[in-house]
Amino acid sequence: MAYAVTPALREWYLSEDVEELEYAALSRAALASLRLLAADAGAPRRRVVVAADVPDGAASVDPDRGLDPAALGEVRVTVAVPLAKAAAVHVDSADAEVDVAAAAEALPAADGGDDDAQFVVDGAEDHELLWYATQEIPNLVGSGD
Repeated sequence: MAYAVTPALREWYLSEDVEELEYAALSRAALASLRLLAADAGAPRRRVVVAADVPDGAASVDPDRGLDPAALGEVRVTVAVPLAKAAAVHVDSADAEVDVAAAAEALPAADGGDDDAQFVVDGAEDHELLWYATQEIPNLVGSGD
């Protein structure tokens, strides 16, 4: 899954500030990461988002999902993106694990309209993802932090 500033995301977020729009796309990617965690009970309970630069035209909005509110910012990348093209990695801190685990468990109920479950999911979103430079990836992967 990939996320970017798309026309639909711009319209939904109602901002012209590029940094705010990029943060909104990052937030959508973090939610997608939470969905992957919900599907894999054995995965460490931390959301991970890799920010990467791709060539112009390499990312496109799926015309069938472009206006779907659940797919805001979602794009299809049509080229392989080597790790060398990563700009940064965003990861939850260790203190977010309990809330992220609860959010992953509550996600199906939240998707079904359960307001209490949505509150739990929102609790994970209260944790800011930490920013790591690409040269920190080997230490990040090896440290467990």
